[in-house]
Amino acid sequence: MTSWQIVRLFAGIFILVSLAFGVPGSPLFVSPWWLAFTAFVGANLLQSALTRWCPLEIILRKLGVQKGC
Repeated sequence: MTSWQIVRLFAGIFILVSLAFGVPGSPLFVSPWWLAFTAFVGANLLQSALTRWCPLEIILRKLGVQKGC
């Protein structure tokens, strides 16, 4: 897997988990503050699309994951 594939995987998992924890009525509901985390992930995806700078990709490269295309 390339770093961009892993970034997308992490983003998808983080969004789905934080929605499950933040939406009232969900069986996994913890707190509505989890929706702030969902917004943070979405904002980071938007920022990385506009600037081509992604903190998670930098961390993954330092861990030895090959760069995406």
